[in-house]
Amino acid sequence: MAKRAYRNAAQWQQLIDLWHTSELSITEFCQTHQLSTMSFYKWRQRLSPQTEQANVHQDTQFIDLSALAHHGNTRWHIVLSLGNGVELTLSQQ
Repeated sequence: MAKRAYRNAAQWQQLIDLWHTSELSITEFCQTHQLSTMSFYKWRQRLSPQTEQANVHQDTQFIDLSALAHHGNTRWHIVLSLGNGVELTLSQQ
């Protein structure tokens, strides 16, 4: 049984860069370099510039509720949709 090679992100990036210049299909490249095609696809997606930008540049909006605390009779109701049907509800009555 062959020993499994563990690679870090920098090593995967080098392999992906090498593939770009190789003119081989991903399947051929992975066979040549004894790589799992599933791992190659996973790391290529993880290290792609679009994925990195999506993770870094997500729109984040903050709501300052401290101003609402100064108004004694103010009621507010906020529902945050977190995805997959999960909602967080905040309210002051």
